[in-house]
Amino acid sequence: MSPSPSAAWLKYLNPSGSTPERAPQLVCFPHSGGAASVYRPLARELEGDAQVVAVQYPGRQDRHEEPVITDLHQLADRTAEALHRHPVDVPRVFFGHSMGAILAYEVAQRLGDEGPQALIASGRPAPSRVRVTTSYLLDDTALADQVVRLGGTAAELLEHPEMRSLLLPLIRGDYQASETYRHRGDAPLSCTLVALGGDADPVATFDDLSAWSPHTVGRFRQETLTGDHFYLQHNWPEVADLVRSVVPVRSS
Repeated sequence: MSPSPSAAWLKYLNPSGSTPERAPQLVCFPHSGGAASVYRPLARELEGDAQVVAVQYPGRQDRHEEPVITDLHQLADRTAEALHRHPVDVPRVFFGHSMGAILAYEVAQRLGDEGPQALIASGRPAPSRVRVTTSYLLDDTALADQVVRLGGTAAELLEHPEMRSLLLPLIRGDYQASETYRHRGDAPLSCTLVALGGDADPVATFDDLSAWSPHTVGRFRQETLTGDHFYLQHNWPEVADLVRSVVPVRSS
């Protein structure tokens, strides 16, 4: 199957005309099972300050008829192609949560000099830290229970049988991509890298986040906000402030 047009991959979340054309661009990468729309609250917080673009993976929302990509390196290839076709001449920042953090890192690797000025990696152990998990092999009930325990936007939807039948194959495919990912030992990035997490997140501990440091030769810092794996849902204003601190996004 030929690659989807870039418009399918990149969703612009700012209301038309609400943000200056010269504002920096924030490219957001969703978590496993997530869609571009999960970043609408962040787009509202940054309205007028940054162009917020979210990656829409195949298999969800307007791309629900496309097969889920179950290999993260392939997903990174396809995402990098879409961004390469849409270069920008303003500062570009990547923000990825959970699986999206690893994907953002891999896309940055592929883009090279066209890559981001900064990468914010949220809620995910560093690429070099391997945890062998196989949740994607669980039966439907066990997988749904695990997703519900972690919380997030899919948890409430999984309580409805019709939505469960639609979402579980998507979540399983994303889990497969995330859990079978292995770092290929690429050279460190050169951009600023911020490792961000919730202080009660069982998925990405303090040490997991600290391990991002060797993955850049640029400036590194680590930040923690209050909450569990889906701490973002309760901290969008703080996340927006962090984005502003990485690149001065306020327009003149």
